[in-house]
Amino acid sequence: MAPTNPHVISQLRQLIYYHLDCNLLRNALFFAGRLHAYEPRSSEAAYLLALCHLRLGQLKAAYDSSRNSGSRGTHLGCSYVFAQACLGLERYVEGVTALDRSKGLWAVRNSWGAHVRMPNIFKMTPHMMNSMSDPSHEQTPLGALDESPPNALSQSAVNIHVVNQPPSNNDPFSISKNRLNGEVRNNAGSSALYEKLNSSTNVVTPIGGPDVVGEDSPTGNGGVMDPAFFFGKGAGNEPPLAPIRKGRGPPGMGLDFGVDAPPKMRTSATVRSKSRSNFSFEDQEEKTLNKSSTQTNGGVELKRTASGKAAHSAATASKPSSAVPPDPGVPPQPRKSVRLLNQLRPQSGKFSAPSNASSLKEDRETRKAKAPSTKSRSANSFNVGRVVSGNRKHGDPMDIDGKEQRQPANSHSSTHPTNQKSAVNEKVKEFEGLQWLLDLFVRLGTGYFTLSHYQCQDALRIFHSITPSQRDTPWVLAQIGRAHYEQASYAEAERVFTRIRTIAPSRLEEMEYYSTSLWHLKNEVDLAFLAHELIELDRSSPQAWCAVGNSFSLQRDHDQALKCFKRATQLDPSFAYAYTLQGHEHIANEEYDKALSAYRASITAENRHYNAWYGLGMVYERQGKYAVAEHHYRTAASINPTNAVLITCIGVLLEKQKNPKAALVKYAEACQLAEKDALPRFKKAKVLKALDQPERALTELKVLKDIAPDEANVHLLLGQVYKVLRQKGEAIRHFTMALSLDPKASPYIKEAMEQIEEGSDDEDADM
Repeated sequence: MAPTNPHVISQLRQLIYYHLDCNLLRNALFFAGRLHAYEPRSSEAAYLLALCHLRLGQLKAAYDSSRNSGSRGTHLGCSYVFAQACLGLERYVEGVTALDRSKGLWAVRNSWGAHVRMPNIFKMTPHMMNSMSDPSHEQTPLGALDESPPNALSQSAVNIHVVNQPPSNNDPFSISKNRLNGEVRNNAGSSALYEKLNSSTNVVTPIGGPDVVGEDSPTGNGGVMDPAFFFGKGAGNEPPLAPIRKGRGPPGMGLDFGVDAPPKMRTSATVRSKSRSNFSFEDQEEKTLNKSSTQTNGGVELKRTASGKAAHSAATASKPSSAVPPDPGVPPQPRKSVRLLNQLRPQSGKFSAPSNASSLKEDRETRKAKAPSTKSRSANSFNVGRVVSGNRKHGDPMDIDGKEQRQPANSHSSTHPTNQKSAVNEKVKEFEGLQWLLDLFVRLGTGYFTLSHYQCQDALRIFHSITPSQRDTPWVLAQIGRAHYEQASYAEAERVFTRIRTIAPSRLEEMEYYSTSLWHLKNEVDLAFLAHELIELDRSSPQAWCAVGNSFSLQRDHDQALKCFKRATQLDPSFAYAYTLQGHEHIANEEYDKALSAYRASITAENRHYNAWYGLGMVYERQGKYAVAEHHYRTAASINPTNAVLITCIGVLLEKQKNPKAALVKYAEACQLAEKDALPRFKKAKVLKALDQPERALTELKVLKDIAPDEANVHLLLGQVYKVLRQKGEAIRHFTMALSLDPKASPYIKEAMEQIEEGSDDEDADM
């Protein structure tokens, strides 16, 4: 029994919905069958199985799958699928009753007549109307909406400064006519969109200045987007600078550090884990800032301060072209802002450089003395900081070096192992579920592959190794029944297919093999009943018409059988088995040319359909073309090497071609493949008698007598073997049994008995 694992159920549901969305309905039906076998009492599994049948147009199967929960109204999905199936099957009363019983599930979800009015986010604003109605915009291309107003600032007299303003309530998608350098900016007077993209309350406002626009204006999200930049226009076509950085120093020191609050103190584990990454990130960010801020414009090197703004000196403004580039051989000196920032930065215990080693040693000794350890480390708190006893309270600030904060660490260590254990258990369950699913799919796929190559014994062994809950499903049982059919074990195949009819009475797939098995077993009543049931299920299925044709063929009505098989090929021209059955009926009517055409049509539909190759061999054998017939038999045996009937046919042809020893080898091979098959063992005994090996023939006939005790030919051959072995009493006894079983063969049997008496008289005369 498969373990009850929610991960298995969720994975199967995901596979079903995925294949339904991709319109791979056969795959979805296969997975739905696996889910329904895993949890047979689940209404959700029944709903998914019924939904797959409904999508495939199998209304009766959808009706049967959803009837248990749908007819009672306990599951909304089952009730809906059940009602749809009833609508297609014209069972309107049952469908209406199911929907009425499930009214409590769908009445509150009904949205008929409720018109939901969604807000139009693309609403035309007055600013947009004014922009479109302005005659100056009629000939303006996209990207340059209007010309600069007379009072607009020139491009060289605009600078961007970051100030603190409260966020605006304006629509971030509305266009305000705040013109800057000849462009219409999206909501330039409001910072709502800028704040949403940058999580900041800073707004961008134009301020007059001597700087050049674009040199230190951010061009990221929320910045000014110059349309000329996208069309290759602008001064110098220079790349944009880096976004504005926030300051890291304390406020009020003459530098623009912003108004960010100082960082909150964290636990020791968090501080130690993040201090190293923050330090490297700040250095990398500073290098990136230095590289992006030193953009040149006509030989002028613009540098950024720690706040991210450009430092414009008077010399640079007055003499932009006389600046001399720095000597590449001289190492660059640190900027004043960086030195000042390093002096003002708080020194951490790990990255600070103490003035001497003695002060560092004293610091360490002081910390050791302050926190005497009374608790040992816990084995489960490997990612928690040191647990040291002390009189620190929950609200006390931690040390400047950020070693530990004890009270949160204690509370975290008490809850973390439980959460970690539950997470580990969940991962283990997920792994077990996936492993179980993969093992199931490997077994099913391997079994189907071996059956497709007609390795029936291996396929049966694999399918029987599956868990009983998954093995007793229609798909797996159908593969097992077909494996028995391919081995000519028609009684076993009939038993398996009967089980399928009990579990899934609306299944049509593989029913053609069931009807052929009943034909071989000469079970006329069951075959006729099966044909009626399949026709009632679906009159437009080729399996149903094949069953009807087999029923007529068993009644020796070959013309009606031919009509049924032709109807099956009309419904599905790619259904190769119907062409093969049609060819068999032509052979029964001795219409060999039509039989050849039917078999060739079957091979055209499916090249590996070995039954058609077998039919061609039968036609050529009846025409006396033994060599050609043997070639077709061997072709069929190469496709299905485990079929004892094909091997026996090859042996018969070899015997007819006066090659009994080769025929004996084939008969022995057929007996190994089908130990309970009477025909190859009977042929083998006849060849052994013809090769003057009566003892071996008697051994085979004794086994054959147990397999087919009511076969007259077996008793007749036994009498002949006993006659050769000079066992008169046994010979007469078996001749008598053969005579009682087959009175029509009385002349031959009486002649053999007379020969025994004559032989005994001759022996007496010799004595």
